[in-house]
Amino acid sequence: MKIGQKINFVVMSKQADSLHSLLADGQYRATSLGRDTWKLLIGSEASLQTNCNKEGFNVVCRSISYSKTRIGILGNNEDDCGNCDSRIGFGTGGKYDDFNSCGNEATYQPDNGLQHIKAMGYIFVQ
Repeated sequence: MKIGQKINFVVMSKQADSLHSLLADGQYRATSLGRDTWKLLIGSEASLQTNCNKEGFNVVCRSISYSKTRIGILGNNEDDCGNCDSRIGFGTGGKYDDFNSCGNEATYQPDNGLQHIKAMGYIFVQ
């Protein structure tokens, strides 16, 4: 991700025929990078709620009007993945800024304060 003039990369290994095959059917596919690695993409200002931590491809919480991401991680202040109010990722949307499609949105008691960080995302597939 590129935020300002800073570019951060994370390597993710996921076997598939194509990136399209991972995303097109809308099915959730888990990854295991961990919240700290996802936060590294944003940098020191990254913020997520401490619970849920559902990550991967096509990630949504039970309430689909809240945070969602095509590739990324979701957080929640409650001890479940019901109404997630924070996210880091690519192809994101939902509350509270549906126009922030790449970066970090964090509201309702996130670990590093409220954040509304828009980024430029790059995805390289091999």
